[in-house]
Amino acid sequence: MITRELVQKINYLARKERYEGLTVDEKEEQQKLRRQYIDGIRKQVVDALESAGYAKKHDSGCSCGCKPQ
Repeated sequence: MITRELVQKINYLARKERYEGLTVDEKEEQQKLRRQYIDGIRKQVVDALESAGYAKKHDSGCSCGCKPQ
């Protein structure tokens, strides 16, 4: 879930990286937070498409790891 705190922390780390640099731990945290943000956006898009009537379809070329329907 994308929260205001998540976005603020991502932005803080981006500013710090630009002006001061980040430690190894901060870089790892930054990547983890960015992945969490991207996953949240992806979920919102999928939910919006599904609620609009688009069904998730898979075929043999799909690389998502799910079995074809």
